[in-house]
Order: sequence, then C-alpha cells, then structure tokens
Amino acid sequence: MKFCSQCGNPVTQRIPEGDSRLRFVCDTCHTIHYQNPNIVAGCVPTWGSKVLLCRRAIEPRRGYWTLPAGFMENGETVEQAAARETAEEACARVRNLSIYTLIDVPHISQVHVFFRAELVDEDFAAGPESLEVKLFEEADIPWDELAFRTVGRTLEYFYADRRAEDYPVRSESIPPLAQPANT
Repeated sequence: MKFCSQCGNPVTQRIPEGDSRLRFVCDTCHTIHYQNPNIVAGCVPTWGSKVLLCRRAIEPRRGYWTLPAGFMENGETVEQAAARETAEEACARVRNLSIYTLIDVPHISQVHVFFRAELVDEDFAAGPESLEVKLFEEADIPWDELAFRTVGRTLEYFYADRRAEDYPVRSESIPPLAQPANT
C-alpha cells in the first residue's frame, strides 16, 4: 500500500500507538489501514455417492479441479457465500449445508471454510470461472489434478468420514510448501 484511501496522501508502515503489529498509517489524516485475512467459502456438493468438482477456467491453477468455492463478499454469511460460489462456478443449487472444514492458510492470509451440501438436482453446468463441471465417484477423483491442498484435505476427510458415517467439524492449519534447497 502506498497511498491512503481516505485522503490520498502517502502512508508509512509503523506500529501505531496501542498496537503490536506493523500497519500502514497515514501521517496526514492518521487513518490506520488494517489488512486482514480473506475468507474462502465453498461446498462439497453431493449427488448420491458422487461429489461435484469444477475444472478451473481462471488462474491460479487454471485447468485443475476444485470444489466450488471463492472469496466471501461483504454483507453475506459464510453459508450464503458457499452457496453463491457453488451457483456461480457450477450453476448448481445446494441445500442442507453443514459446516465441515475450517482450514487456516496463514502464509497467504486466507481461511478456507467448506460446507457439506446436497445438490438440489442434476441441473448443473460450467459457470464463467469453470471449464467443465462433473460428478465423481471416490475412485475417480483426479487426486493429482486438484488445484489446492485445502480441497484435497477436505475430500480426504469427507471420504474417511463417509465410511465411518460420522462428519465432525474439522479444523487445521496448512503450512507453506517446503522450498527446494538451492544447489
């Protein structure tokens, strides 16, 4: 951040009085610009024994498979965001949403929240952010082509929990991938 969104003057990074973290602060109007994590909300939409996945039409990870999910908007609940993203990416309607995984991704300042959900019907299609949308049986999930580790973890939990017929709310943190050593 270079300029204040309140008055347009340059900002500096410093620890404001009474705070303990570096923040962008306007030296003219004294506005403190807080930067907080983004929430990604999505669904594990099911139809019988199948799960609906979307092949991404956008970066990052264009061409890889994902659960329908995206950034939460102001003015909506996490559940509303998950249902909206499912409608936008897969043109699918869901019901009976139940919070399922909450995965912190602190190295990119995100929190991913997935809900278990049932498809209302088999009327789905690729939305503008998807190349294709398809129902998968567990044996057919393209594990090596999943876009994000949070999606893989959520699906791993889902299939293990489905076998046990128990779906606890799962919470974890995903660390950054290890960087290769310089040679």
